[in-house]
Amino acid sequence: GELKSARKMPLRLDIKKKLSARSDRVKCVDFHPSEPWTLSALYSGNIFIWDYNTQTLVKQFEVCNLPVRCAKFVTRKQWIATASDDMHIRVFNYNSLEKAHEFEAHTDYIRYIAIHPTLPYLLSSSDDMSIKLWDWDKNWQNLQVFESHAHYVMMCQWNPKDTNIFCSCSLDRSIKVWGVSGGAGGSSNCHFTLTGHQRGVNCVEYSPGGEKPYIISGSDDRTVKIWDYQTKQCIQTLTGHTNNVSYALFHPALPIILTGSEDGTVRIWHGSTYRLEATLSYFLERVWSISVLKGSNTAALGYDEGTVVIKLGSEEPVASMHSGKIIWAKGNEIQTANLKLLDEGVTAREGEKVPLSVKDMGAAEVFPQYIAHHPNGRLFAVCGDGEFVIYTAQALRNKSYGPALEFVWAHSGAYATRDSNGKITVFQDFKESFSFKPQFNVEEIFGGRLLGIRGGDFICFYDWTEYRLVRRIDVVPKDVIWSEDGTNVVLICPDSFYVLRHDKEAVQAALVSGVAVDEDGIEAAFDLQNEISDKVISGLWVGDCFVYISHAQRLTCLVAGSQETLAHLDRVQYLLGYMPEQSKLYLIDKELNVTPFTLHMALIEYQSAIMRKDFPTAETFFAQLPESLHNRIARFLENQGYQAEALRISKDDEHRFELATQLGKLQMAADIIVSISAQANPAMPPRGKWKNLGDVALEQGDFTLAKRCFSEAKDLGALFLLYTSVGDAEGVLNTGKLAEESNIGNIAVLCYLLLGETKRALQVLINANRLPEAAFFARTYCPSELSRVVQIWTEDLAKVNQAVAESLADPAKYPDLFQDYDLTLAAEKVFEAKRKNPPVASAYATEKEFLEMDVIEEMKKLGPDGFQSMLLKGPLVERPAAVPEPVKPMAPVAPVAPVAPVAPVAPV
Repeated sequence: GELKSARKMPLRLDIKKKLSARSDRVKCVDFHPSEPWTLSALYSGNIFIWDYNTQTLVKQFEVCNLPVRCAKFVTRKQWIATASDDMHIRVFNYNSLEKAHEFEAHTDYIRYIAIHPTLPYLLSSSDDMSIKLWDWDKNWQNLQVFESHAHYVMMCQWNPKDTNIFCSCSLDRSIKVWGVSGGAGGSSNCHFTLTGHQRGVNCVEYSPGGEKPYIISGSDDRTVKIWDYQTKQCIQTLTGHTNNVSYALFHPALPIILTGSEDGTVRIWHGSTYRLEATLSYFLERVWSISVLKGSNTAALGYDEGTVVIKLGSEEPVASMHSGKIIWAKGNEIQTANLKLLDEGVTAREGEKVPLSVKDMGAAEVFPQYIAHHPNGRLFAVCGDGEFVIYTAQALRNKSYGPALEFVWAHSGAYATRDSNGKITVFQDFKESFSFKPQFNVEEIFGGRLLGIRGGDFICFYDWTEYRLVRRIDVVPKDVIWSEDGTNVVLICPDSFYVLRHDKEAVQAALVSGVAVDEDGIEAAFDLQNEISDKVISGLWVGDCFVYISHAQRLTCLVAGSQETLAHLDRVQYLLGYMPEQSKLYLIDKELNVTPFTLHMALIEYQSAIMRKDFPTAETFFAQLPESLHNRIARFLENQGYQAEALRISKDDEHRFELATQLGKLQMAADIIVSISAQANPAMPPRGKWKNLGDVALEQGDFTLAKRCFSEAKDLGALFLLYTSVGDAEGVLNTGKLAEESNIGNIAVLCYLLLGETKRALQVLINANRLPEAAFFARTYCPSELSRVVQIWTEDLAKVNQAVAESLADPAKYPDLFQDYDLTLAAEKVFEAKRKNPPVASAYATEKEFLEMDVIEEMKKLGPDGFQSMLLKGPLVERPAAVPEPVKPMAPVAPVAPVAPVAPVAPV
């Protein structure tokens, strides 16, 4: 219940609330021209700046502790100028919020300030009955004073058509018009006075753009008056507000007047018929200020209890294109441009504005809210203000007209209108053919191959030649878009869209057969092809491809259910049309900038043929495509499951690598990586690709390729796994060396330990400064090195804590602290001798028993020589002498047996 409509609005102004922010009383609102900011000047003495897109308070600052009655952005100086009840004007930088200047301007409250559109001028009007002109470039010199009002001067505004002129209004019930001489000794006398209000006048404003010589005013007599300042006559009085009118203005983009009153309402009136279109109540008490933004449909409202920003109507441009000719409405003016007449040598760059030469055709008799070309392009229709007019496209000659809330074309050139009572009338050859009133409440009508009529929760499609239902579909589309040949149609719903196939023959057959048709129509008329959950802003068909712009500003094409993003857009744009001879889509934005994006017709035909599995046709279209599109086609083919064809076509090595890997063409994938490496920065080799390929090769048992890949990728973990699995001692050794060079200590230690290279493993630990681990490793595997390691550890520890360093015991000095130390040294020698003559792989089953052996116990039992003889002969089994020794591959890896228990740290 926020929006109370006075009556059915022929203007079809959707009103959306973008911001509702509560605060103290707002005396003035203003828009920043490029940032999404609304400024609110508060009775409490503060300034708030709201972001109306994010509904957040961006900035706030205190001006003084008295009411700020007016504040304005001065963007060329990055200022906010304020006027307050301490009679001072202040200027703040709106980025730093620092005060740039302050001066006393009047001897009583300042009601309003007006910023000159180009000159460094500020006008201020006050309760001291004067208006003053200030020049900020001359250190805020007061150039002129204008006096002849007999009461408080409530407002002053510059004339946009002649910026040396301004008007003012006062509680003396008058409006006065003045001229500025910039202090060049000219007169400060009033040019003329407009009288007619019965009470004081609170607000005054010129018609924007200066098209009409009008001034609008609002008064405590509760009326709004429109004056012609050339004839000096009041030409219209708007009545309806039930309290003082505080603000009135013409909207700069829409044909409407906005008025605000202490009765708490904002009223919207038609700009030329002056009919009341809507009354807005947001229940925030009295309205004090309204602001509009040039080139936009937003309006800000200042209330006793806060600020509201609303968006009026759609910002979608009213435009139509037919074979390169564009027609659009700019306000009431109709303009045309031709994409075929782009200046020679001007090539429109992808996604950049086209430099069009725009011609004025003249003013339409109605305010256009809809423009559409006749299917043959020689005529176009305009609809708005409850009427339609059909014009010739060459010159703006009126061919036909009549009453209509809505107007739509048929594919054949017939057309239909809907009137305010819901009656639908179909015209053939500009004459009424038949009319009907559906049994349901009509919400919207759509043109195309069939006449679409939307009710509350369904849409009905009717024949154009006679009143006959073809099909009822239970969805509520906001748009219906037919392909040119009438075989495909898209129903665009709020959060998704449906692609349907229309079967004309089936409809004809059903009619010929004379089968009774129920209230749902002919079932065979439509066949659902796809349902896509995406929000569509606008769309059109190019052949069998549906191109659309999504809510996320993505330009997308849909071919047989497969979506492909053509471009990410940097601003809100709408699809205007397609030019097949240029292979270009054209988009338009709210400022009427037109932008091209390439879409090859042959590409669409190729993709459609592939989806139909018609490969010979696809080949013929493929031949017409530039090589620059081959990579895109390869991606499309991959999505359709044709990887091998994609690999054949793709020129992108990255993509070819993915495809070759997926298809198991591993050798080819390796060659592609080599080719990528040749073009890549030598400092950034494609190791990730080698790693991926290695994993696939390993999975498929191609160990040779896997080895090559992991070596190129320097993937030591994978190499370690591979070499230890196949018992390749040389590979393990090389991996250890690589790991040592690359400072990957864990793999280096493991490699050397498995090979029995205990001293090399120890050295890795020392080089990594892992000295405690090195000492315990030496005690366990190579006690002959223990003394050296302890010395290094002691020296290192002494740098941190001398006392702790001295607590380390060295076996060279304290052999008695190291139990069985001599036996461990002897055992180490035996293991070294065994390593020079490693056992054969086939002896693994017996050799592994040594891993469980308690070395020191065996040494004590057998003595060093007995232990050596036992270890070198192998446990329990004598080797037969006659058999020649087999080749010795490395035994499956077993860790080296420790020769000593872990040494205790000796006390000092």
